[in-house]
Amino acid sequence: MPSSPSVRALAVVLLAVLLGALLPASAAQAASRTVQGGRLDWGIRSSFQSYVTGPIAQGSWSLVGGAATVGAGQFRFHSATGSYDPQSGAFRAGFSGGVHFVGHRQAGGGNELDLTISRPTVRIEGGAGTLYADMVGKERGSGRVTRSSQVPLATLGLSGIDMRGGSTPVGLTGVPATLTSQGATAFAGYYAAGTPLDPVSLSVDTNAPAATKDTKPPKPSPSPSTTKKESVGRFEDAAVDWGVRRTFREYVTGSVGRGGWALSGGAQDGGAVFRFPQGKGTYDAGSGKLEAAFAGGVRFTAADGLDLELAGFAARVSSGKGTLLADVTSGGATDKAVPLVTFAAGRPAPEDGLAVLTEAPATLTAEGAKAFGSLYKAGTAMDPVSLAVALDAEAELPALPDLGTGAEASDVPATRSAETPAAGPAAAESGSRTSLAVGGGAASIAAVAAVLYAARRRRARNT
Repeated sequence: MPSSPSVRALAVVLLAVLLGALLPASAAQAASRTVQGGRLDWGIRSSFQSYVTGPIAQGSWSLVGGAATVGAGQFRFHSATGSYDPQSGAFRAGFSGGVHFVGHRQAGGGNELDLTISRPTVRIEGGAGTLYADMVGKERGSGRVTRSSQVPLATLGLSGIDMRGGSTPVGLTGVPATLTSQGATAFAGYYAAGTPLDPVSLSVDTNAPAATKDTKPPKPSPSPSTTKKESVGRFEDAAVDWGVRRTFREYVTGSVGRGGWALSGGAQDGGAVFRFPQGKGTYDAGSGKLEAAFAGGVRFTAADGLDLELAGFAARVSSGKGTLLADVTSGGATDKAVPLVTFAAGRPAPEDGLAVLTEAPATLTAEGAKAFGSLYKAGTAMDPVSLAVALDAEAELPALPDLGTGAEASDVPATRSAETPAAGPAAAESGSRTSLAVGGGAASIAAVAAVLYAARRRRARNT
């Protein structure tokens, strides 16, 4: 006689428990690990994005602090730091970057809707999870600006997920999120507490306990007599960071372009920017004049025939104006040293052996417009340019956003509703698929067993 669904489900649960008991004792007694590097992907609320950019609010959103976009309507926050205890399952990961929403332009200037959400942090303990974030916004009606640090913005639905027993990477995919009462207040009252937000996905790296890691003594501060002069001279280490244009990247990888990009020559992908390293050249700290050549390139391809490679990057700065140049290959032909964009460079003053220019607004040149096949007109705003030049042998270039090296949490898409409200951001139901990917096998098996057991119980009740 075949076994009943409940009996089979119970067997699955017992098997998971048995496998967990057979794990080495050291796994159960693992010390707390450090979270270092990773990403969190979250659309905040898809209908809110539609409302902000739609015909009523007529607004927009922009990324801050190195945040990026990924997939359809998701924002990517980077450089996770925190801790994870495999024994208890306690988890904390804070991420960098933010999103700034504006809308409802006012006649006297400014926007009635002005909201920034940044530095999301996920905390999980005792089976309960919360997403916190820094919030800066205007109250509806009064226009008073409020600033709140690490507001408990959303509760996370962790049913069926056991965080214990993992190592690295730790990943969560499609976790349901629900607006809290504090979050509703910080959201300027656009939504009521209990409103579903977009699901949350994350993937972070974890390192061994700090006590077991080798530590290096701090470098002694150089004396004035040994410090190199930061005036006119050659440098041997610099980098330029440029994302080309966010909407161009989204077009290439989206449903129309169905393509991607490939890096070469040591170029790095920082999520929102590409880094072209190994810069060499000359810099005059007095006048701010700079000339540098960099390694690496990026090649974009798409299903519509797009095949564009940018390599051999160079930067020139003089009289407060900068130009970013590159060798452009398209249609089998290469044009050398094409001036792609100009940017406001000012005169960055060296500090601690570094001359740094951060996110300078960039504008497409006429030559750049031609390089992009007239997809954009000359004068179009492109992604900002960042430059860093090490003028001292001891100086270290700023780090790129740390996206981690683990599983791509966004590989399993969340299912969400995306209605456009008529007169304001309306409440909507939001469903998702939830999964956990951790280094330990027992946690994954137990989570799957629990979800399977619950599903079969529901099925049995409905028959």
